Amino acid sequence: MLAPKALLDALSDQASRLFSGDTAQPRAELESQFKMLMQSAFSKLDLVSREEFDSQMVVLARTRARLEALEKQVAELDARMAPVAAKPAATDPQEDTTTA
Repeated sequence: MLAPKALLDALSDQASRLFSGDTAQPRAELESQFKMLMQSAFSKLDLVSREEFDSQMVVLARTRARLEALEKQVAELDARMAPVAAKPAATDPQEDTTTA
């Protein structure tokens, strides 16, 4: 994959050659060649389609919502566990056999 600057320079050079030709090409042919040139340049980039991007945004939103729900659940469990951890362990006098 070319660096963005190198890719733009190569694209610019190719477009200059396309449009500065000595022969007058019909507009449709120029458009076709320019379209092929752009497709070639875009194929060298790491791009995704709009459809793929949108579907990944939906997945991300669902994942984010699930993460927030889990974080809330963990916070609630921590809150419930905090009072239990703070209480000292009560000893049963019958279990203490060291003093007998």
